[in-house]
Amino acid sequence: MNTRALLIVCALVELGAGAPLLAAPSFTAKLLLGPGLDTPGAVMVGRVAGGALLSIAVCCWLARNARDGAVSAVVTALLVYNALTAVLLLYGALVDRMSGIGLWPALALHAGIAIWCALRLRPAARA
Repeated sequence: MNTRALLIVCALVELGAGAPLLAAPSFTAKLLLGPGLDTPGAVMVGRVAGGALLSIAVCCWLARNARDGAVSAVVTALLVYNALTAVLLLYGALVDRMSGIGLWPALALHAGIAIWCALRLRPAARA
């Protein structure tokens, strides 16, 4: 698959995660991790995370048709974000014993997107 498809998928995935975090952060966290967000500060952090995910979605959507070095920068940032998110979710599952219904699918999705990003950044893939 090409970089344009990667950016479109990332835009849709992050929109799908960011909007629920903005609208219902505690419910979204409960689905993902098991425990909900139980303090106003935690809810605010959830909403800020939702806003950050929406900004990633907008960045990916706007970059999907670009043909310059900016696309490599966006894909590199996506690689870092998705790899870290996969590692953090794995840590949450194994160490913190989190167990929301969406945890393992989210972990697999982020790991898969990180791999896709890494493959797109290979010199042969960019040519």
